[in-house]
Amino acid sequence: MLLVFLGPPGAGKGTQATRLAAKYGVPQVSTGDMLREAVAAGTDVGLRAKSIMDAGRLVDDETLADLVRARLGQPDTAGGAILDGYPRNTAQAKTLDMLLSDTSHGAVDRVVFLDVAEEILVERLSQRRACPACNANFHLLFKPPADDAQCDRCGTQLVQREDDQEDVVRDRLRVYADNTAPLVEYYEQLGLLVRIDGDGSIDDVWGRVDGAISRTVCA
Repeated sequence: MLLVFLGPPGAGKGTQATRLAAKYGVPQVSTGDMLREAVAAGTDVGLRAKSIMDAGRLVDDETLADLVRARLGQPDTAGGAILDGYPRNTAQAKTLDMLLSDTSHGAVDRVVFLDVAEEILVERLSQRRACPACNANFHLLFKPPADDAQCDRCGTQLVQREDDQEDVVRDRLRVYADNTAPLVEYYEQLGLLVRIDGDGSIDDVWGRVDGAISRTVCA
């Protein structure tokens, strides 16, 4: 079972992908994790990626593809994997199709797209607060601190990260939509896309994701 998880910032795809990975006993593979693991292991592609990042540049599509190929060749992916954060555009999706054709995985089985309205995403992201001292995270609606201004753990004044400010959030969502809309359409045309309503509690959304994937696995 090879799944791709798509969703805008704040949609909760990481949370849902983690639950799904635990249920089916397959690894959740994120771009960030792949980069960190390859750099730490000192592999050729890891060293290449490190030099790119150290120069302040974005890791190119070819290097990302090499990272994915190497990661999916590891023993723990024999039963499948959940790709979280890759692909991010149609060019990467087509590259993924080609590299999978040379592996035991063969092809992507299903693409889960968590669909959430912009205003809900803005509310979710703009209400997040963080502790600059101990890195504890809070949400003024879903996980509020006892005191709106202070960290429950260490009492430090909570802050709103710059990328959680409303104008920045809206810009992030616009950029995501511009890049991802063609990718969603690509997978929809291939008949692989499962569109999930991402509004509601974590458990509500999990019920929809689990139900959709269970039907896929049993089909």
